[in-house]
Amino acid sequence: MSKGKHRHEEQLEGVQQPVEEKQEEVKEEQQEEVSPIAALEAKVAELEQKVADLEDIKLRQMAEFDNYRRRTNKEKLDLIETAGESIFKNMLPLMDDFERAMAAMEKSEDVDALREGLKLIYQKFRSFLEQNKVTEIETEGKDFSTDEHEAVTLFAAGEENKGKIIDCTQKGYKLGDKVIRFAKVVVGE
Repeated sequence: MSKGKHRHEEQLEGVQQPVEEKQEEVKEEQQEEVSPIAALEAKVAELEQKVADLEDIKLRQMAEFDNYRRRTNKEKLDLIETAGESIFKNMLPLMDDFERAMAAMEKSEDVDALREGLKLIYQKFRSFLEQNKVTEIETEGKDFSTDEHEAVTLFAAGEENKGKIIDCTQKGYKLGDKVIRFAKVVVGE
C-alpha cells in the first residue's frame, strides 16, 4: 500500500499543482485588470489637465486679441480724426492768399495785376495737390472709360469719334491710383 499511497499522493500533487497555477493566473489577471483601469484613470486625469490648460490658453489669447482689436480701432479713429489735419493746415496759406486777393480786388483798379495774382494762387494750389498725390484725370481726345469717366450725355460726332470723349463738363481727380472724383464728360456716338 505504501506504493499505492505514494502513487495517490503523486496524483494529488499533480492535480494540486495545476489548481495552484490557475489561482495564480487568476490573481495575475485581476492585477492586470486593475492596472489598465488605473492606467486609464491616470490617462483621463492627464487629458483633463491638458484640456484645462488649453482652455486657459484659449481664453488668454481671446483676451489678448480683444485688447488688440480695441487698441487698433482706437488708433484708427484717432488717425481718421487727425488725418485731415495736415492737409487742412497746408491749405491755410492758400486761404490767406485768396483773402488777400479778394481784399486787393476791392481796392485795385489794375485788372492785369489781379489776374496775375489769381494765376499765382491757382499754380500754388495745383502744386499743393501734386504734393499730396492728387492728379487730374485726362479727358481730351481719350477713349471713354467707366473706370475714370462718367458720361453726362452722348453726342453724335461721327464714326471716327465713336466712344471718344468730345468735351469735359467737370474735371475728375485721382488720389494716387484711386479715383476720388470721376470726370463728367460728353461722349461721341
